[in-house]
Formats: sequence, structure tokens, C-alpha cells
Amino acid sequence: MRADRPHPTRRSARYEGDRLRRQSRVHIRPFWRTGRGLPPLWGSCNRPREVRLARRCQDCRVGAMSVQVRPATADRWRDLVGAFGRRGEDPSWCWCQLFVRQAGQPTSASEPAPDNRDALRREIAQAAVPPGLISYVGDQPVGWTRVGPRSDFPGVSGNRALAKVLTEDPGAWWVTCFVVDSRHRRSGVGSALLKAAVEFACEHGATAVEGHPVDVAALSAARVAGSAIYTGTMAMFVAAGFSEIARTYPTRPVMRLLV
Repeated sequence: MRADRPHPTRRSARYEGDRLRRQSRVHIRPFWRTGRGLPPLWGSCNRPREVRLARRCQDCRVGAMSVQVRPATADRWRDLVGAFGRRGEDPSWCWCQLFVRQAGQPTSASEPAPDNRDALRREIAQAAVPPGLISYVGDQPVGWTRVGPRSDFPGVSGNRALAKVLTEDPGAWWVTCFVVDSRHRRSGVGSALLKAAVEFACEHGATAVEGHPVDVAALSAARVAGSAIYTGTMAMFVAAGFSEIARTYPTRPVMRLLV
């Protein structure tokens, strides 16, 4: 094999990002503009403020499948529980509380398991800005992502590895994690959620959006469980226009997109 050719079984994250960008073709079609697709999301904050603030959902088409993304508000709580699937009945599951707690916070084995589901429900009910987004295929909720100011996540700001590579930035927002129904994985739902998260952050004053995904191409495992890539994949972030700014581990890039 020629030395200048990449190994056939090891595809780079850039290659995967280009492939995903070509195949997914996720076109954002908000309800207030149905004539044609939007320009790239990271330029969408140039629209008039009154138009941006009027926008409350996004309609995406991934191949032949239409994906709608809407803010997680109190009236959509049942939809969010449905998006979590079989874990929706388990109050001790993470329920996206990992990043809102101080990194390394000790827990006692004698303490009862926390009701994380109720914690997220109260957070959504009391939030002035919804803490995340829900994706739908038809009327079926199929995914969720949490996005908010980086400073709102002690689990991010208190992470020693991240602290070494991140600088103070009050305008930076962070995409913490993704949940996608197993029946809709690898169909572009995660990409639609990420693009919607960028738009949502932009509309609420973000100057940059960041994340800490997994570089699947750098993993040694042949197959990767969905629970191992709950923060997203590098290829997905590259396809959405993000750039790598550092790594906390050989398989964990820190991605950033200026908006």
C-alpha cells in the first residue's frame, strides 16, 4: 500500500464529517420561511432580531424523513419522557443532571438514589429559557439535547481536564449531551438536534457554541455503544461547522463554533 494513502479501515474525522455533510443534507426550514432553505446556521444571527425571537421551532428534512426540533417546555414534559424511551420510568437515571452538578461531587452509598427525573422536570418548569430541545419525527418524540451557557454547568467548568484548555468566555454556550431513540439512530436526528442547538444558542445571545464529543475514528473498538457517545461524535460536530480547539484525551476533542 502506498504510504500517502490512508489506511482503508481508519477513516479520519474530517472524512467522516464530509461524508455526513454530503449524505445527510439536513436543511433547516423554520415555520416563518417556507420558500427555500436557510443559509448556514452560524450566519443566521444576522437576521432581524424580531424575526429571530419569533422563531420557536425548526423543521428539518433528513433524506425522506422530516424532523422537527422544539424547545423543551413544561407542556412538552411527556414528550421528553417519551424521548428517553425505556429509561423514562427510571428516576435514578442521569436525566441530564451530570453537568449541572459539581464535577467530582462525592456521593454516599447510604444516601437514597436521587430523583433526577423530578430535578429535570422542576428545572424545565422554572426555567426562563428552556434548558434543552426535543426532536420529533411526525408526532413521535425521538431525541433530546441539552444546551445552555457554559457557565451554567459546574460539571464543565469544574472539570480539571477541560479547565486546562478552555478560557473564560461569558458568551460561550455548551452542548452537553444527546439522547436519540434507538430506532432513529444513524438517521440524522442527532445532526438535526446539534444544528438546532446552535440556532437556539445564537438566538439567546451566544457568541460561540462548544462541545466535547468522541472521536470515534480514534477508538480501538470495532463497535461503539450509543451510551459511549452520549456527548455526540466528532464527525457530527465537524459536519455542523465546528472546529477542534484542543483535546483532553486522544479520543476526546473540544469543538467550537463561532456564531
